[in-house]
Amino acid sequence: MFRKILIANRGEIAVRIIRACRELGIKTVAVYSEADADALHTQLADEAVCIGPANSAESYLNMERLLSATIVTGAEAIHPGFGFLSENSKFAQMCEKCNITFIGPSAEIIDKMGNKSEARATMIKAGVPVTPGTTEPVYDAVEGHKIADEMGYPVIVKASSGGGGKGMRIVENSDEFEANFNTAQRESVNAFGDDTMYIEKYIQSPRHIEFQILADSHGNVVHLGERDCSIQRKHQKMIEESPSVAINDDLRARMGETAVKAAKAVGYVSAGTIEFLLDKSGEFYFMEMNTRIQVEHPVTEMVTGMDLIKEQIRIAEGLEISVKQEDIKVNGHAIECRINAENPSKNFMPCPGTIQNLHFPGGNGVRVDSAIYNGYKIPPNYDSMICKIIVHDKDRTAAINKMQSVLGELVIEGVQTNIDFQFDLIGNERFRSGDINTHFIHDEYGL
Repeated sequence: MFRKILIANRGEIAVRIIRACRELGIKTVAVYSEADADALHTQLADEAVCIGPANSAESYLNMERLLSATIVTGAEAIHPGFGFLSENSKFAQMCEKCNITFIGPSAEIIDKMGNKSEARATMIKAGVPVTPGTTEPVYDAVEGHKIADEMGYPVIVKASSGGGGKGMRIVENSDEFEANFNTAQRESVNAFGDDTMYIEKYIQSPRHIEFQILADSHGNVVHLGERDCSIQRKHQKMIEESPSVAINDDLRARMGETAVKAAKAVGYVSAGTIEFLLDKSGEFYFMEMNTRIQVEHPVTEMVTGMDLIKEQIRIAEGLEISVKQEDIKVNGHAIECRINAENPSKNFMPCPGTIQNLHFPGGNGVRVDSAIYNGYKIPPNYDSMICKIIVHDKDRTAAINKMQSVLGELVIEGVQTNIDFQFDLIGNERFRSGDINTHFIHDEYGL
């Protein structure tokens, strides 16, 4: 067992990891920027180390400072959470050179699956269905234009190193291609320092379905069912649920087996997510793999009863996954709503500020993952998500009703939030009926 783990992150995921470590009897080290001096994760950890100013590049993304803090405090491992350095192969490699365990896959696997064009090629070789598209990197708009014209529109241009909707553009016709390609490529260079692009045939109005997998160093790989992440705004997820109403037992088995096959094809070790697009006819296509824990992991925990953070730690310690595939059962239905400090009426503009009054709901089957508290000052430097509300009940209708009740009780004053917008989404009749896809918010709200 690890005796001490450093959490290279902030906010609710840092708090989540600290709590899992406490339950395992593992001491924790929090790192924080000057803007996060009073953050909850610094108060809950056994130790806290300031690693720089508010700017992420000088703190949470500063690999040398993170490694120095790990060595100075005597931590044996680093948990990267999600975002920041969680999918950075260079950081994973530096950890290995310093004899520090990176709680996640190896640098080689992060490289292989983090580069989307390389991941596609790997999946094709493994016999995993992928969306029709380029198998080689595309660097030039003129070259890409020829490929897209041959492929047929609509197409989607994507950054090979992309994520979070950055470096991604849907192109409806030939006239729009080069401008969209150039815009996406500039975004990719600015966000990821990479001008490598690829082009896929665009699947109209799909569902976004992802399968949670766990893989250990003993060759065991299991999946924990699916999450439906179709409710998105500009490729950013807002509501996630498990299971998906669009998937029957036969399709679930086939998609789950494919997810396991994909993980085995690259020798994956750790928690990860295989993401698929599901079209109206029931055909599914590999989209990408996330080589980290996901924001939405709680919905899987609620329906399976498993603790994914603890499993990640066990795997990093060299232990086997605690369950076999036949032991994993999905019970009931879980839904997660992401609550952000933002103003929906002003194009979801981030709204940092001080929490002046806070009330979190509770009750049977209600979970709140957050790092805010009364008097907490939300800094303007980081992501606007301030909490996640997760509910669990016997079926989807009951879970929706519970989420409506919970959102109606949730109070966060002092800053603008998207609570009312989420309440409206949950009550939308089309959402309640299960008639959803990745265009839902655009179609229903014009956003």
